Amino acid sequence: MTELKTSIDFGEIDKILKEHDYNKTNLITILQKVQAIYKYLPEDAITYIGEQIEGLSPATVYGVVTFYAQFSLDPKGKYEIKVCDGTACHVRGSMPVLDAIKKRLPMEKGKMTTSDGLFSVETVSCLGACSLAPAVVINEKVYPKMTPEAVLIIIDTLLKENK
Repeated sequence: MTELKTSIDFGEIDKILKEHDYNKTNLITILQKVQAIYKYLPEDAITYIGEQIEGLSPATVYGVVTFYAQFSLDPKGKYEIKVCDGTACHVRGSMPVLDAIKKRLPMEKGKMTTSDGLFSVETVSCLGACSLAPAVVINEKVYPKMTPEAVLIIIDTLLKENK
């Protein structure tokens, strides 16, 4: 099981805010750095950032977080799996790859992260790796020309490493 940071360290967030001069033009970068720490953006962190940056409100920060797909309000797993479903990947079989992942991992319906916090699975519109289709990215490592069988070997390896 992976450790999910559940308590907010406002001192840590203050360091990030200070590093970016509490400037609202740096909001995206600030949110990216906070998300990197917690693997998602906790509600308390969003509220705090909105209260600390002049000219912003928690509602404005929340609006930015929900507008951009790169941000998550839900905790992500230790392994973030992104399955490309762009045209080239879709045509070359990305959906059977995604189906194989979902069958192997214990995912609750409607959830993107396994209950043990080990894996998050999502589809993305394009990874920009069309010549490698279908492509899967796990924690920023690209796996080209995936098949359902190949992706299960990768997942089984990761599961064994985390027992």
